[in-house]
Amino acid sequence: MRIDVLTLFPELFPGPLGGSIVGRAVKQNRVEVNAVDIRSFAKDARGTVDEKPYGGGPGMLMVPDVLTEAIESVRKPGTVVILTSPRGEVFNQKLAAELAQAEHLVLVAGHYEGVDQRVIDLAIDREISLGDFVMSSGNIAAMAIADAVIRLLPGVLGDDESAVEESHSMGLLEYPQYTRPAEYRGCKVPEVLLGGDHGKIAEFRRREAEKVTRERRPDLWEKYLQTEMKER
Repeated sequence: MRIDVLTLFPELFPGPLGGSIVGRAVKQNRVEVNAVDIRSFAKDARGTVDEKPYGGGPGMLMVPDVLTEAIESVRKPGTVVILTSPRGEVFNQKLAAELAQAEHLVLVAGHYEGVDQRVIDLAIDREISLGDFVMSSGNIAAMAIADAVIRLLPGVLGDDESAVEESHSMGLLEYPQYTRPAEYRGCKVPEVLLGGDHGKIAEFRRREAEKVTRERRPDLWEKYLQTEMKER
């Protein structure tokens, strides 16, 4: 996979994408991550990339010609172009898995008050938000999306089964996990995990995952119940 991040702050990259699991994936050539400086496509010596919105209002908008040409410089057949935007569809594990099937992603890190709507109409495939809050720019959102997608690529995780059992992958939050020692400060590992009965362990983990999801994320729990009813 290739991921191009269009940004006004290319110096922020690779940032967290250069370390740990994702960093190893880059070094192993499982994925290529590039930062593209939007300002390099500006039409004047000042590097202007924003203007006041027609009709008035607060803030500035990224101009259509500069941003569209920046996108077109890296776009090719099959490319999925994503704009990080507070009004986009909310990012989740299902969407990360869907994007992991693409060969080329372009992540446009929004900035200022937003972008000219014509850029969205002409060059954006999807608008994605991390949640119901606003950040100063889309750079962190772009990093988060890239990280979530890259770790789902084949061979990136040491054990591909890890991605299947993580929080959200099955519609539930992940079950509690334990490691050595079997007892610490009076707190013991649940006996079922020490018995070696994989069927009982799986049942215990599913029950605990359902419990923590029901308690902490009622919205996810309702979706999970609806899915379970459909499958029956």
